[in-house]
Amino acid sequence: MPKMVTLTIDNHPVTVPQGTVVVDAAKKIGVDIPVFCYHPKMEPVGMCRLCLVEIGRPMVDRATGQPLMNEDGTPKVQFGPKLETGCTTPVSEGMVVHTQTDGVTSARKDILEFLLTSHPLDCPVCDKGGECPLQNLTMRHGPGNSRFLFDEKQHLGKNIPLGELIYLDRERCIQCARCVRFQSDVVDDPVIGFYNRGRKLEIMSNSTPGFDSIFSGNTTDICPVGALTTADFRFGARPWELKSAASICTHCPVGCNLTVNVRREAKSGGDVAIKRIMPRQNESVNEIWICDKGRMAYHYAESKERLTSPLVRKGADLQLVSWDEALDLAAEKIRSAGQLVTLAGGRLSNEDLFNLVQVTQTVNGRALLYTHMAGGDLVARYGLPEGSDLGALGKGDAILVIASDLHQEAPVWWLRLKQAAKRGAELIVLNPRETRLDKFAGHVVRYPYGQEVETLSAFLPGAQVPEALQGVVSAFQAAENVVVFYGSEGLGLDGSQAVAQTAAALVFSRGKTGQPNNGLVAVWPNGNTQGAWDMGFKPSADLASAVRTADVLWAAAVDPAGDDPALAEAVDGANFVIVQELFLSETARRADIVFPAQSFAEREGTVTSGELRVQRYYPAIRPDANTRPDFAISAQIGLRLGLKLETSVPSLALLQAVEKVPTYTGVNYQRLAEVAEQWPIFGRKDMYYGGTGYANSQGLGVKLALAADGINPHAAKESAGMPPAAVNGLVLVPVTRLLDRGATVMPSTLLHQRLADKVLQLHPRTAEKLGLNADGDVVVAANNWTVEARIQLDEKVPVGVALAPRSTGFPVSAPLAAAVTSRVAVPEV
Repeated sequence: MPKMVTLTIDNHPVTVPQGTVVVDAAKKIGVDIPVFCYHPKMEPVGMCRLCLVEIGRPMVDRATGQPLMNEDGTPKVQFGPKLETGCTTPVSEGMVVHTQTDGVTSARKDILEFLLTSHPLDCPVCDKGGECPLQNLTMRHGPGNSRFLFDEKQHLGKNIPLGELIYLDRERCIQCARCVRFQSDVVDDPVIGFYNRGRKLEIMSNSTPGFDSIFSGNTTDICPVGALTTADFRFGARPWELKSAASICTHCPVGCNLTVNVRREAKSGGDVAIKRIMPRQNESVNEIWICDKGRMAYHYAESKERLTSPLVRKGADLQLVSWDEALDLAAEKIRSAGQLVTLAGGRLSNEDLFNLVQVTQTVNGRALLYTHMAGGDLVARYGLPEGSDLGALGKGDAILVIASDLHQEAPVWWLRLKQAAKRGAELIVLNPRETRLDKFAGHVVRYPYGQEVETLSAFLPGAQVPEALQGVVSAFQAAENVVVFYGSEGLGLDGSQAVAQTAAALVFSRGKTGQPNNGLVAVWPNGNTQGAWDMGFKPSADLASAVRTADVLWAAAVDPAGDDPALAEAVDGANFVIVQELFLSETARRADIVFPAQSFAEREGTVTSGELRVQRYYPAIRPDANTRPDFAISAQIGLRLGLKLETSVPSLALLQAVEKVPTYTGVNYQRLAEVAEQWPIFGRKDMYYGGTGYANSQGLGVKLALAADGINPHAAKESAGMPPAAVNGLVLVPVTRLLDRGATVMPSTLLHQRLADKVLQLHPRTAEKLGLNADGDVVVAANNWTVEARIQLDEKVPVGVALAPRSTGFPVSAPLAAAVTSRVAVPEV
């Protein structure tokens, strides 16, 4: 425990940990010291000087070292001759702070007057108006008028695109450097900075493309003025017009807490429209940050391409029908099916997945999970238990990450592990190629693709440790607490299963299963893949065969036909196909019945993160009248089969799930809505302090109990391995890119310039061996498919393989041998 220090601020005593700065100590007792440059998530710099206060310290006898006392027995306090910055001054025992004296008040007024000398008076048209720290603090502490001559004001560029996502108004910037420091110090993307000096100091982008960072949107939240705005929200609405709803990001397994801001407006036909996505504070999940995918990839929810009515195939065409007709037909086909295969994705909520499983089990069908990654049953048994917090990991703890590029797969986890390493945690990265996490790791181990288990097994007790790994293994085994993250870098279903088994055995071998900050975390490809495992879905080792032989294929929130030609052929082979979807996907085009589902923004539900935290999201916009949530669709089919499932209230559907899934015992919507005081204070009335995000008033989530089945995990004997390279070819290994070309990302046109392309990355020596030119066009052929792509040379890629990004057009779910040849351009006639 840190040493505690007691001081007095404006005659109020306060006790805080040693090292706390005066501004934070004051905030603890509700005393507001205004700030611009200071932010509680960043190191203080004392640039703006608005936090000046009077500080006195106990006088000490130099000869004896004892405090000098007044006649009444109180310590003598000596105040400095000048005001001090409250954001850079650590507290000390007996310190006395005055924040409301005439000298302090005068200093604040002077600072604000200087800041406003060249600041434009455009509050009525500024996006920050209504939630602007400068506006609020000027009203509270500033002068009523300015003495500065109008003709001497600085006139700088307005509406400057730092990149296609973030715009800068240089006249509004007060040079607090919050954005620059966030990019440099917090997310390690120093892509913006200052240039020029004095009054001509300006923010500039120094990257190509401009402002090249996946966390760029956070700078608009912490900017204390209207200098930085997102292209998504700019001039879109005034803050006081917005309503808000709590939500959860489902793009990755972190489960970042969001606030969806909405407004009823004419251009949406009088309906409520989403205007922006903002972070919602949850210090145990995403703190106060979100990535740009979570912030801007929401437009699919309002896409004009959404399905709005049930469809049934009549003859060769899908035709509009009533819900009753479509539901009756679906129930009839499922009832008479010899083999029902239900295929679901991790985008669905727990309620959706539970109802799908119940209907499937009623007719003895198979509930299959559409994923390339295994191990959810092991995570349920050996995951992070109650009391765990990545934000608490530090000195004495070890974090091992294997087969995962966290910066691209789960950006906020990357951010939190980076911070844990800074606090002293032993960060160990095992990966075949360099990743952004390596820079912060104490140990980095390279292994060839296909040697994951052999590398990880060296960390098991009693294993024969190669000399090169003895140091890292010793550091791992000496740690008090251990968290193991595993992903799917270069892995398919078999490979990830082997890694999950070995990682679970490693966690179990330490004898601390169920203890806080000890456990296994899967870096899932979707937001609720863990929930799908928990509700009873499992992946199939031969999905194409399972789909092809199905009498009825029931696909929900998946598009196998659009992802893989082999699966498209399998879907065509199924006797009858039922689809629940948002869009008319390739699988939906082949279906016999298509049900229009609702998006996350139109309904409520729950999801389970990779850390085993169940969280609740709320409806933000009104759904189309003829769409229904997935859990209701499956429940209404179930009713026609004699099954009693909840058809309208998701909270009741969850209660039915809790009765049958032991690890969810005690989870309900009331508990999921519970909140607790969080630090630092974020949003609320003092938005100048932490930024213009949202405090959490609608639920912090509930950690699941670990499954207790008494089964001890056993490490896999070997990795799944790599297929031999084709003649004149190589092995494609699948990797994940944050901004892929999936159905929930493509409708957000703002992100198109940043999306991953259909590009193979390979080492120059590999390209030379195959006779391929840098940045040339190639033809990739494997199994029964052919894809045209470009190549990109990268010396960080291992020789003999090519990185194939998922969800960009390569039908690669596991390492795959492929022939790669240069594409010969056909001359125009």
